[in-house]
Amino acid sequence: MKFLLVFDFDHTIVDENSDTWIVKCAPEKKLPNGLRNSYQPGHWTEYMGRVFVYLGDNGVKEDEMRRTMTAIPFTAGMVDLLGFIGENKELFDCIIVSDSNTVFIDWILKAADFHEVFDEVFTNPAAFSSAGYLTVQSFHTHHCAKCPKNLCKRKVLKEFLDKQLERGVSYTQVVYIGDGGNDLCPVMFLKKGDIAMPRQGYTLDKKLSRLAQDLSPVECSVLVWSSATDIMSYLKALIKK
Repeated sequence: MKFLLVFDFDHTIVDENSDTWIVKCAPEKKLPNGLRNSYQPGHWTEYMGRVFVYLGDNGVKEDEMRRTMTAIPFTAGMVDLLGFIGENKELFDCIIVSDSNTVFIDWILKAADFHEVFDEVFTNPAAFSSAGYLTVQSFHTHHCAKCPKNLCKRKVLKEFLDKQLERGVSYTQVVYIGDGGNDLCPVMFLKKGDIAMPRQGYTLDKKLSRLAQDLSPVECSVLVWSSATDIMSYLKALIKK
């Protein structure tokens, strides 16, 4: 008996958006209007690339970015939840699928000593250039019309499950924990025995409610959470079954 836990990162594991949190490093803790207004829907990664250039141009160094990023707050109850998962790793495989980037997630998880809870992190690759600027690339390319062009979480989840199956690993249940609009695509891929856990009042919760009202609900079960304590209660009941 093994369960797969799939976590989003921003507004799920941490209680903020890591990409907008980094703006605290900018002069006066804000971006110029021209830069802010340059974002085009579906092209967030390119936009963040420009933000990182702006920070680099203004002399913001890696150490300052790391200090800022590791001060980001975890969502209520999340520290206890990740501790519980870490103590029960024989029952849980755990992955992150996020539109953040490798540098931010790595910093945050290592600073809180949670990096070993997660088996894999799927997110946009980032690195510091020789000039000290943070650079970010798209995670992959895909043909899904519903998702941002740099990341289709359904594709990531499907490829991960297929790869695990080839290794002889199958899961009793997939538990998907997220909050955003880009979490709907993978949730629609989940099967009848799986469960989606949308954060209460956030976009994913609203979209799933609308689908249920339109009499086209998703195939999996849906359980809303407001604190990670709700998720932990569910997982404790799950492993007692």
